[in-house]
Amino acid sequence: PSHDNEGDKDFVVWLSEARLIKDKFEIDEMQKAIDSTHRGFEDMIRAIPNAVGKKRGERLIEGAFFTRARHEGNDIGYDSIIAAGSHACILHWIKNDGELRDGELILIDAGVEVESLYTSDITRTLPINGKFTPAQRKIYTLVYEAQEAGIKAVKPGAKYRDFHNAAMAVLAKGLEEMGVLPVSAEESLKPEVGLHRRWTVHGSGHMLGIDVHDCAQARNETYIDGVLEEGMLLTVEPGFYIHPDDTLFPAEYRGIGVRIEDDILVTKDGCINMSGAMPRHPDEVEAWLASLWK
Repeated sequence: PSHDNEGDKDFVVWLSEARLIKDKFEIDEMQKAIDSTHRGFEDMIRAIPNAVGKKRGERLIEGAFFTRARHEGNDIGYDSIIAAGSHACILHWIKNDGELRDGELILIDAGVEVESLYTSDITRTLPINGKFTPAQRKIYTLVYEAQEAGIKAVKPGAKYRDFHNAAMAVLAKGLEEMGVLPVSAEESLKPEVGLHRRWTVHGSGHMLGIDVHDCAQARNETYIDGVLEEGMLLTVEPGFYIHPDDTLFPAEYRGIGVRIEDDILVTKDGCINMSGAMPRHPDEVEAWLASLWK
């Protein structure tokens, strides 16, 4: 039988666009997924000391999260990224066969999918021994400030692209201040220049819901070129990655990769960070690890 492919395509677009605004049921399911993910992150943090120096230690961390996701939910929402040390600079590191080393960071991007199939998507970057080095803290703080600027830009009536641009402006300025950008931050931020993208690499977020990259078939004018509305749910996740062979940075910075990602709901007068109970500020992160390692 002949299928109306045009009709199918239109339906897929319509479905994606219907998912742009979340109702109360969906928001409640997302909060369940986020709360479960929070517990899963604490399981992973508790697993860190035992994993240090072990062959394929990243998988011990991955397994801790998988157990929580399968026990409390349906599954993991996507392959967990457990990236110790310079693995953090490989964007979709899911081999998770590396070692955790004292003095390095571990970037963890993981989400629980609940029974209703809604999934969270959260990233934290943690010091493996519980304390950031000065170089790690400097990069981490820059990403934290970029994320804060991104989250502040999420409100009804703002353009969808505003939060990405706000985060990039902070990262580009940081690069300029560190003396690695060959041009000013302002110059780099022009779309045709973009030299800061060497270290920032990816977009700063996406819609979230029953798919990790929810609403992906929506028309550009309703999504990436559109405007934020109350009830939209998205990630804000700037990242900063310095490859191990990047000689533009001093040695102590090389191999540092940091991303911080939270799940943000657009409200009528701004936004709520639905995963805000999970520590993000560097001091709070250190305190979080210390409390779980008691």
